[in-house]
Amino acid sequence: MKCSGFQQDPANNLPLQSIISAVKNMLIAVGENPEREGLKNTPKRVGEFYLDFFSGLNEDPIFELKTDFDEDHYEPVIITNIEFFSICEHHLLPFVGYAHLGYIPNGKVVGVSKLVRVLDIFSRRPQIQERLADQVVDTIHKELGSNATYLFLSAEHMCMTLRGVRKSGSHIVTSTERGDKVGLELIKSGISIDALKGSE
Repeated sequence: MKCSGFQQDPANNLPLQSIISAVKNMLIAVGENPEREGLKNTPKRVGEFYLDFFSGLNEDPIFELKTDFDEDHYEPVIITNIEFFSICEHHLLPFVGYAHLGYIPNGKVVGVSKLVRVLDIFSRRPQIQERLADQVVDTIHKELGSNATYLFLSAEHMCMTLRGVRKSGSHIVTSTERGDKVGLELIKSGISIDALKGSE
């Protein structure tokens, strides 16, 4: 994931200046010198990263679903192996993984990239994985009026890898579903078939 960068003069960017000040204080608190070579520009880089990453706080995921199409399609639409990144709100450490997303239209469809954008916007906020899944599914299900909506998330959390139990490679798995049970089973079946093909 690339940082977009900021054209505005940092001196006139109050959110950026606040983060720069906080990072400098943190470096001093752990025994470092934020003015030494190698760290001199680190507070600014960290500030730019967080403002860019947390841009989802200023974006409306519902807007992504406004361009929809009437279509007589009532079978599952499934996207598998979507890479996603987010940051855990408890320790401000990343969690990284993949998602399987599916819905059954009720006469209304959107471009599949719009569904991925909804996941991306909610991911680019301080999050917990359980809430992330709920927010994505609830938004898609409500805005599209789909018959069924399902999201599966599997992610490695750096707060488990770098601290605490320190178990690298462990994944937290969550899922959220809304709507017709028969439709949900069709989506899950489609995801499972695709996963099996990918393992061949």
